[in-house]
Amino acid sequence: MPKAAVIYNKGGPDVFKWEEVDILNPKCKEVKIKNTAIGVNFVDLYHRNGTPHPWAVPDLPLVLGFEGVGYIKEIGSKVKNFSLGDRVAYALPPHGAYSEERLYPEAKLLKVPSFLSRFNDEDIAAVMLKGLTAQYLLKRTYNVQKGETILVHAAAGGMGLILCQWAKYLGATIIGTVSSEEKAQKAYDSGADYVVIHKKESFLKKVLEITDGVGCSVVYESIGKDTFRESIECLRKMGMLACYGHASGPPDPVDVIELGSKGSLFLTRPAIMHYMSKREDLVASAKDLFNVLSLDVIKPNINQKFPLCDVGKAHKFIEERKTTGSTVLIP
Repeated sequence: MPKAAVIYNKGGPDVFKWEEVDILNPKCKEVKIKNTAIGVNFVDLYHRNGTPHPWAVPDLPLVLGFEGVGYIKEIGSKVKNFSLGDRVAYALPPHGAYSEERLYPEAKLLKVPSFLSRFNDEDIAAVMLKGLTAQYLLKRTYNVQKGETILVHAAAGGMGLILCQWAKYLGATIIGTVSSEEKAQKAYDSGADYVVIHKKESFLKKVLEITDGVGCSVVYESIGKDTFRESIECLRKMGMLACYGHASGPPDPVDVIELGSKGSLFLTRPAIMHYMSKREDLVASAKDLFNVLSLDVIKPNINQKFPLCDVGKAHKFIEERKTTGSTVLIP
């Protein structure tokens, strides 16, 4: 029988139990995937520890994880667009990626195009969820234009590096925030024009200095409580605060009137399952992602690999901010 990392209660990185699981035959519009590489994302930590998040978590016991790459082992009777042996990728609910094998709905599955054959399965797993998220953040949540100045928090993280690389390709001026000199260099290498080590200086002061007091068109806010208030102050009039994560905890409530008084600001909490709820949106976004990946606009940036059975160690490293770039699990 295949094995998976199962949680029976929410808590710290030690809640995972490595054990055999019974994977049923696929239903009519499902496939069974043999995972070869699995991505770890910060949202996984929220689901493990119980932090509030827009994505609902099913009842326990549960196998976590949304992102993976593998090969189709079995297909349901009404699956039309996939065949046995296809190299496939996924980055949307339902949970279940932290497993050697899993069932997955055809409607949310993507075939890895042949023009990406030079990228191995680990490379693809490292960019699926982060890349699709970056696509809608940069193109749909706020349509970044050439010459605009943007602020990217956690610019050396898996999401931050992809946002910087793609935004640079779009012609934006990028201000990034990081926590160390080492991470600052990674942000610069990925396209950031200015990098602020937030333990040493105020990113708000730096933004106002760089923009001559005007502020940024959009702030990509993934830190949450610790940076949220200053992020609002970084916006130009009619600017957008895209609060897509909250690593330091959920931010405090916002007075709607304040958004008006500070310059008719926009505030949103975007989530991928809403932007990709229609098959056509998922396919179009994936096409865009696969294209920039093939052009080397974005790079996988895998800096941590763990055996799937050591997923708790991977979560611990991420929580302790010991990671940069993407983290991948190997079944």
